Amino acid sequence: MPKILWPFFIVAFLLGGCGLLPKQADKTAGWSAQKLYTEATESLQGGNYQRAIEYYQKLESRYPFGKYALQSQLNIAYAYYRADEPDSTLAAVERFMKLHPDHPAVAYALYLKGLVNFTRNMGFFSRFLPTDNSQRDPGSTTDAYNDFAELVRRFPDTEYAQDAKLRMLYLRNQLARHEIHVARYYLDRGAWLAAANRAQYVVQNYQYTPSVKDGLTIMIIAYEKMGMEELYQDALRVLALNEQKGNFPELQEGDKTLTERIWEYLELDKG
Repeated sequence: MPKILWPFFIVAFLLGGCGLLPKQADKTAGWSAQKLYTEATESLQGGNYQRAIEYYQKLESRYPFGKYALQSQLNIAYAYYRADEPDSTLAAVERFMKLHPDHPAVAYALYLKGLVNFTRNMGFFSRFLPTDNSQRDPGSTTDAYNDFAELVRRFPDTEYAQDAKLRMLYLRNQLARHEIHVARYYLDRGAWLAAANRAQYVVQNYQYTPSVKDGLTIMIIAYEKMGMEELYQDALRVLALNEQKGNFPELQEGDKTLTERIWEYLELDKG
């Protein structure tokens, strides 16, 4: 055989030989649904999330109508969440809600969906410290707020509802802070009308948040710069009235902000 053909001969031999190699046996072959579920759950609890996902998927594939299949679908979503795979978590949650739209466990699915979006906008250190994430893109923050709002609306009496309400309060404050950052951006660049409009949006849509005082302050500055005397006086009057009523309590040294108090209550640094 010509030497030039030897490389092609070797490649063909190796490719053909691959089919002769014995396939690795699937140790789960013949396992019952209960055995698969038990092994998957033990893997999940032990932190081996990929193995847990593999076993739950096999269980659902082999026993799609058994009593463990539905719980496996939820557990797959949770395993993806613990494995820090947000996209896969959301896909699993959406699949569960599509297959079982009226099931009571949708409450948990919505809660898990909200948690994914809640943590998605946080950097690594933000997950362990009550830092201000309001300058980040508010997209996932809005998604999380809407997820928790749907949970509270549809399942108000579940164990997840109270926790969701507190997270909504935290998220609402974050969204308000984001609007203030944008308003200040416009203010620093002399875009008085844009700053005033953004600040007014905070005052009108995020009442009872700490950002309302900042919104009114920005409105006062912007209206004064534009020579809008009537609106300037109105904003001054509203600010003074709320301060008189004590709606803007000043933090004393050592006091914790609302964000920090919610953070500690929810034990966000503990996952």
